[in-house]
Amino acid sequence: MELEYVLTEQGYEVVGIAQDSASARELADKHQIDLALVDVNLRDGRTGVGLGAELAQRRFAKVIYLTAHPLPPHERPQGVIGLLTKPSDEKTVVRALDYALHRDGDLLSPPPALQVFH
Repeated sequence: MELEYVLTEQGYEVVGIAQDSASARELADKHQIDLALVDVNLRDGRTGVGLGAELAQRRFAKVIYLTAHPLPPHERPQGVIGLLTKPSDEKTVVRALDYALHRDGDLLSPPPALQVFH
């Protein structure tokens, strides 16, 4: 909830918070999503990895994993931008979002805390 407030204050439109993969898919079906912050472990288990890949590939959203759990290289799906380790401060999250949303057009460098997937 605190992150939602911070992002809204920074001018981002937050369409919702999903506790599990089904709720996240529902949000994605109802809204045009430009970017999703996805935790690896959701209420329904370690479903965030697959959800992030699906959002990145099928729904044309940019995805950053925001998780306290390490993600081995073989679980880094193509199309997902990268990973921020929790806890991350608000400034780092906002910089990562700015990077993700503008990296195609501008020459922004990622914040040091963002592990960019290649």
